[in-house]
Amino acid sequence: MVIKILKNFFKRIFSNIFKSKGEIKLGFYGPPNAGKTSLANRVCKDFTGEEIGKVSKIPHETRTVQFKEKVEIDYKGKKMVFKMVDTPGIATRIDYEDFLKYKVKRKAAKKRAKEATQGVIESIKWLDDMDIVVVVLDATENPYNQVNITIIGNLVAKKIPVLVVANKIDLKKADLKKIESAFPEYDAIGISAKYGTNLEEFYESIFKLSKKI
Repeated sequence: MVIKILKNFFKRIFSNIFKSKGEIKLGFYGPPNAGKTSLANRVCKDFTGEEIGKVSKIPHETRTVQFKEKVEIDYKGKKMVFKMVDTPGIATRIDYEDFLKYKVKRKAAKKRAKEATQGVIESIKWLDDMDIVVVVLDATENPYNQVNITIIGNLVAKKIPVLVVANKIDLKKADLKKIESAFPEYDAIGISAKYGTNLEEFYESIFKLSKKI
C-alpha cells in the first residue's frame, strides 16, 4: 500500500515536470474504423509533415499504441506542443472471423485478433498517462453501439478532459445531433478527417481543454 502511494506521488511529480515543459499528452480513443488514425495522421502531417500510422478498411489495423513526440500545433498565433497518442480500436469482443470477411487468411486473422485484443488492454493502461482524450466516433453509426463503458468510466474517474469527435460528417448518413445527445456532458464537434473539414473547431476545442489540465 505504501509503495503504491509513493509510486503515485512520484508519478504526479514527473507528470507536472513534463507539463511544465509544455508537452501535453493527447490520446485518440474510440471504436475500430471510426477514424482515429486518420485524424491523428492529418494533424501530424499538417504540423510535422509525417503521419503517425497506417490506415486500412480492415478493422483493427492499429493493434498497438503508436505515438509521435513534440507535435507543435500553431492555432491563431498560439502554439502548444503535444505528444500524439493513437490507440487501437476499443472493442469488447474481437473474433478472428471478422477478418476473414476482408479476405485475410485464417492464420493471419487469428494473429490479428490476438494482437487486437492485447491492443485494447494496452489502450486502457495508457489512459493513466493521458492529459486530454479525444473520443472519435463514426457519425454514421449509432453512438450507443460505439461507446465502451470501461473507457468512459475511467475518463470520469480520472477527471480527464474529453472532446467527442463525430467523424465522417461528409457522408449522407452522418448525424451529429445523435452523437451530441449521447454525450451531453462533453463538447462534441463534427469533422471529416478524410477531407479536413472543421479542423479549425477541433484545434480550438483542444486548446480550450488544455486550460483544464
